Amino acid sequence: MLKSKTFVKKTRAGGVMKIVREHYLRDDIWCGSEACRECKQESTVLQAEACIESNLCPYPHYVVPDTNVVLHQTYIEREQGESANDRNDRAIRVAVKWYSQHLKADGLKVVLLTDDQGNKEKAEESIDEYVKNLTANPELVDRLALSKDDKAEIISSKVLFPEHLPLSKIQSGIKSGTFLQGTFKASRDNYLEATVFVQGEGEESTEVLIQGLQNLNRAVHQDVVAVQLLPRNQWVLPSSVVLQDDGAAKDDDVDGDEEEKAVISAAEAAGKPTGKIVGIIKRNWRPFCGMLNVSQIKESTRHLFTPADRRIPRIRIETRQASTLVGQRIMVAIDGWPKNSRYPNGHFVRSLGSAGEKGTEEAVLLLEHDVPHQAFSQNVLSFLPKMPWGITPEDMIKRQDLRHLTVCSVDPPGCTDIDDALHCRELENGNLEVGVHIADVSHFIRPGNALDKEAANRGTTVYLCGKRIDMVPELLSSNLCSLRSNVESVIGLKASLTYAEAQMRIDDTNKKDDITESLRGLNKLAKILKRKRIENGALTLSSLEVRFHIDSETHDPIDLQTKELMETNSMVEEFMLLANISVAQKIYDEFPDCALLRKHPAPPPSNYDILLKAAKSKNVEIHTDSAKALADSLDVAKVDGFSYFNTLLRILATRCMMQAVYFCSGMDSDFHHYGLASPIYTHFTSPIRRYADIIVHRLLAVAIGADITYPDLMDKHKQSALCNNLNYRHKMSQYAQRASVAFHTQLFFKSRGILNEEGFVLFVRKNAIIVLIPKFGLEGTVFFDSKDKAGPSLVFDEEGPTLKVEQTTFHIFDKVKVTISLDDSNIQHQKIRMALTEPVIPGVSVAAPDVEPQAKKPKVDR
Repeated sequence: MLKSKTFVKKTRAGGVMKIVREHYLRDDIWCGSEACRECKQESTVLQAEACIESNLCPYPHYVVPDTNVVLHQTYIEREQGESANDRNDRAIRVAVKWYSQHLKADGLKVVLLTDDQGNKEKAEESIDEYVKNLTANPELVDRLALSKDDKAEIISSKVLFPEHLPLSKIQSGIKSGTFLQGTFKASRDNYLEATVFVQGEGEESTEVLIQGLQNLNRAVHQDVVAVQLLPRNQWVLPSSVVLQDDGAAKDDDVDGDEEEKAVISAAEAAGKPTGKIVGIIKRNWRPFCGMLNVSQIKESTRHLFTPADRRIPRIRIETRQASTLVGQRIMVAIDGWPKNSRYPNGHFVRSLGSAGEKGTEEAVLLLEHDVPHQAFSQNVLSFLPKMPWGITPEDMIKRQDLRHLTVCSVDPPGCTDIDDALHCRELENGNLEVGVHIADVSHFIRPGNALDKEAANRGTTVYLCGKRIDMVPELLSSNLCSLRSNVESVIGLKASLTYAEAQMRIDDTNKKDDITESLRGLNKLAKILKRKRIENGALTLSSLEVRFHIDSETHDPIDLQTKELMETNSMVEEFMLLANISVAQKIYDEFPDCALLRKHPAPPPSNYDILLKAAKSKNVEIHTDSAKALADSLDVAKVDGFSYFNTLLRILATRCMMQAVYFCSGMDSDFHHYGLASPIYTHFTSPIRRYADIIVHRLLAVAIGADITYPDLMDKHKQSALCNNLNYRHKMSQYAQRASVAFHTQLFFKSRGILNEEGFVLFVRKNAIIVLIPKFGLEGTVFFDSKDKAGPSLVFDEEGPTLKVEQTTFHIFDKVKVTISLDDSNIQHQKIRMALTEPVIPGVSVAAPDVEPQAKKPKVDR
């Protein structure tokens, strides 16, 4: 049925234009109810026996939620003087009325659930009342977002925060330069402090410091906010206090003035740009994982929820399930944050399981870091090759058969997603030929299909302790695309070795076989390549990575040690770097506007402040004018009698670096990779675990005529948007991996009592020192202040930086001894506790344990 509406519209030129709008209304859609006697339906989805246990609606009924689904499927004319919103509400009511009249089965009703005030006056029930009266599922009431009435009930009358400005004032203020727009990043160490990152022209950004509850003004981590700079005489420095909101629930009329004095009183006049939040442009709220703090008031249904992420404020929720949720990891969503409430209000979403259990904690870290970890859908799996799969003559037409070469892979132990391999052989003229062989994952993942979209969304494989979250299904990651020895492929791998196995072959002078000779040639060349890179200014930095030995039965960590790097680690790295640089240049030459590249920005000079101070404390001079200057000064940085000094300095230098990022060549002009001292770079060598490499493979394939292009590959804007997602996924995967290491470290120390270990001061704070334990690659905080009793005398010098505790002064890199133990008093925020044993400070240091427990011997290395 065709329905048309005609109206006239005045044009800019002053004329009149006639407009006809037509609506095609279908009358052949059946209602879907078994109770209907009018429609000729092919199938039904609504049962005739519509029984929902409800005290509010005891009769058989169907429920129509007040949603856009109903709105968009119902057409009615807009009446004279009726607003668009009123018309939409009436459309929903018309749909309910039609269903009620259409379904003539005795006793069957249709109930509209709504929270709209106008609809509530004309509808039968509100959604709140309906859900609260469900007898079969009373717990559903906890999952309702708070209504305006509910919010009014649980906030105090005292105004705790300034009013947020309306968006219109914010926009005009940003335009005039009165306000700045940026991303709010809360501090992990101090809940009364945050930084707003304001993006400037190009890649430049400004950091605005925010201190104190009033100035933070209800912003939540990752919100997009409007910030107003304070006068220069109110600019301060970031606090050196480690301060966490881990006490009992505070009343809403407590504004935290005393806590703020502890932070702001230490501020200095010559600080960094400091401001206050005046409005919220975009909330970045999501369901947060954490645990319930049950109210001490008997029979209370209002409780505080403590998020796992310390950067998120605690959330006030209402639940009748508190007794069953104690000890559970749960998810909670924020509904709003009134100006007269110390905490935001929210509602319970779901339970994740018992806190402390490995499965639960793994789920938490994946959810908290937004790691896509659901099973691959059938639609995605449908695009995998059918098994058994084999190489066909058609496959070989555009490929070079390399099965006659002595190709081998060198990887960590237990690796099953092997996507790179090497070969080296001597040519007749005496030169050495080297091959870098990379799995052709792009052959199996074609542009635009469900498999490709899923891989693009995941962005990267995420490696947790003892578990891997694959970017692509296992058939590709561990089978068809994994370069396994003695498996038929175009490459034809002769051996799959670990770094240790490859090193043993190189070092064993009795071995003269082809594989060993190939490895020796590769190792010889790699040393030359590395020397040239370092001469050009490439940095050799350091970070402590740990490896867990896992019990084969319980899957608990039974030993923990830092990873040992061998020559073969460097050998593989050098040829992967060379391949990446070579491919980057090739795809940029062919596609200057749409090459996917990777750059590493040079750090701003201020990033090096802590490194320079640390070196100066040991009378060592570090130059940071360029990467080469930094590399050269790190090479000669030594302290007599302190062999570990150079490693510590390189660890600290690593902390000064910027994050490397993917970008599209047509959207940027600075390609330089600071750490590698290379003018151009990309990722090509790991297509099983990085989606960026798949795109680079496609670009290279087009460049050499091995494949065809497609529109998105040549669209620099779409490439840039893809890079943004890849950068986000890469960062989140790093955070998830660190969280997994932290959790397994806690498991490791759980049954070991108190250990006494040697460490080094890595950072000095106003009330604490951060200590690095090289044996375990572990960092921890030794606090010197106490909430329960009068603490020792503390004198902090920002310039040193030094901290004088009683008569002992701590500097960066000082050697100390500490006890290490697991503090599990807070089951959600279990932490490694460190306490000072040496140097001995009366009233501060603790006694070292008499006997240190022995770790079990490892069974399996995973």
